[in-house]
Amino acid sequence: MTSALAWGAVAASSLVIGALLGLLRAWPDRQIGIVLAFGAGALISAVSFDLAEEGARVGDRGFMGLGLALGAFTYFALNRMVGRRSRRSERGGAAPGGTALALGAFLDGIPEQAVLGIGIAAGEGVSVGLLVAIFVSNLPEAIGSSTEMRAAGRRPAAIRRLWLIVALICVGATAAGYAIADNVSGNLNATVDGFAAGALLVMLIDSMIPDAVRKGGDLSGLVTVLGFAVAAGLSGLT
Repeated sequence: MTSALAWGAVAASSLVIGALLGLLRAWPDRQIGIVLAFGAGALISAVSFDLAEEGARVGDRGFMGLGLALGAFTYFALNRMVGRRSRRSERGGAAPGGTALALGAFLDGIPEQAVLGIGIAAGEGVSVGLLVAIFVSNLPEAIGSSTEMRAAGRRPAAIRRLWLIVALICVGATAAGYAIADNVSGNLNATVDGFAAGALLVMLIDSMIPDAVRKGGDLSGLVTVLGFAVAAGLSGLT
């Protein structure tokens, strides 16, 4: 459990680091887009090799597929709910975009880090590819969120506190994944792997990749492949 908490803290620390970087100065869209593109490529690798492939290995493919569907529908429904609240806030004159980004990081961070804990409990060590994917993809979300919240007039202390809470919950998800792996069947582990993969795929297609292209321009595709290549190369390391 100690190792799960420690590695969970390493992965989630990028949320706090990103928030602090966003408060430090204004970041050009192109820089954020390039980081988003690299993180998207790393997450595609994680979905392929650390989640879907691993889920199919530890349990029945049907359970992994069930998890994919559950994760996709759960993320879609919660993200749509956040979007509705954002639009209502915009009509009321607020600027909620940063909060919506924080909620997005929360929604996809929990299953990611739960899978990290499951891998540690299985005695396979830490998946370096998944760890890199989580760390890198968290940065642009946190930078963009804290930048927007600061521009909307929210106090820096409140922004730091928000991201610290999100990071702590994600660390708790790593511990929960560790506990689940110790006490449940391979099929449930496969379902959790699939759930994380499904949630991430919806997030990538709906949010992360479009933002990367919009902000990063013509370099986005190349950097995405680079992120995939780096994470894929690291996925076999423990």
